[in-house]
Amino acid sequence: MRDFYATSAPMPLDQADGLRRLFAGRRRHVLPLAANPHVAFAGVVLDRLAAVLAAQGREVLVVDAASSSPLPHELARVDLAACIEPIAPRVAYLPARGLPMAHVDTRGSAGGFIDAVQLAAPQAEVLLLHADAADLARLFKHRAARPLLIGADHPESIKHAYASAKLLTQRCGLMTFDLLLAAPPQSPRAAAIATSLGGCVENFLGAVLRHSALVDPAAANDEAASPALACLLAEQLALDDTTGAARRPPDVPAMHGPLSWQTAGSEPNKNRPAFL
Repeated sequence: MRDFYATSAPMPLDQADGLRRLFAGRRRHVLPLAANPHVAFAGVVLDRLAAVLAAQGREVLVVDAASSSPLPHELARVDLAACIEPIAPRVAYLPARGLPMAHVDTRGSAGGFIDAVQLAAPQAEVLLLHADAADLARLFKHRAARPLLIGADHPESIKHAYASAKLLTQRCGLMTFDLLLAAPPQSPRAAAIATSLGGCVENFLGAVLRHSALVDPAAANDEAASPALACLLAEQLALDDTTGAARRPPDVPAMHGPLSWQTAGSEPNKNRPAFL
């Protein structure tokens, strides 16, 4: 007699298995954001990025793994999918402080955490992965990426952004970066800060700060998509093509090239980085 519960169909592995089948083959993107404790509006920057991407019709998961982020739910180590919270249309949130370290292998890579998150959230087209630079170095040890540095209109935040770039350059060989500057549009120092940081990255690390965009903490989400931010994100999403080079979408205008050192009346300090 046949068991009532017997079936020849494969059983789902977990609650996300059906979604994985549904979204199999969809192109996925992982955007690393280097956490900066000297930026008071880092959460606003995450909101802005998620809002711009969602407005473009993309499903976004914000993975908040910085040392200042909320602790994950106690179920996170056994069921990540159950800990993902929808917070807005097309946007979900995963508090993940400390979780990357739980996936470190014997070679020091935590890339398995990214795989685990993508398995838990197969519908997410874009992962905004916010973590400290040390964790990003483990997460992207064997992955290509252009990390997003976060800064603000004061020197300590830019020093920390530079330190994050230095660590990522030295530990996993990532040599290009973008900058998100949380500052009001009327800030008289914003352009000079981006230029100065770009010079330090180039002169002291041999790396390149490709693009920068201003994120106004006081702006509403529907005002978030400035041309510079939209173009920066478009190039980020084009990075993981099969050639490994950034391919500019046809509708996106060309952006400025690598930022140079020179600011009005200044010369680089040959011994150490200097920030305005």
